[in-house]
Amino acid sequence: MFDELRRFADDDRAIEGLPIRLVIALVVGVATMSVMLNMLSGVQGLAVSELDVKPSPDVVQPGEQELSLTVVDDDGDGVEGATVIVKDGSAEVDSVVTAKSDADGVATVTVEADTRANQETGTLVVDVKPPSGSQFVDRRANTEILVVAE
Repeated sequence: MFDELRRFADDDRAIEGLPIRLVIALVVGVATMSVMLNMLSGVQGLAVSELDVKPSPDVVQPGEQELSLTVVDDDGDGVEGATVIVKDGSAEVDSVVTAKSDADGVATVTVEADTRANQETGTLVVDVKPPSGSQFVDRRANTEILVVAE
């Protein structure tokens, strides 16, 4: 029996395959962890709310216009403190116009819109900068304002 224990203690063949097995386990573990972290960051992305802007009116004629822009979240509730930006699209404005939304999510701006030369219609682009420190984002395009020349 003492002889068998000595043979077992002197046997170092098991160590030969150990390093490669540890490397394989490490690579598989890192790959699995990166997939899981990617899934978790995707879940966090679902926790944010996309903002949209509802302009009123959404169809205007060339000239000076007062626009009421309501910033809403995914549930349709108004968002306070968002910065609304109205700028040229395929129609023109004299300058970029900005305003902050109030407690009801409404921002009021005055723009002087005009269609470009040889165009009967054009659009004004509306962008939103979410309130800082909030769970809101604005990744998708917002509703554009249509400018129609008569």
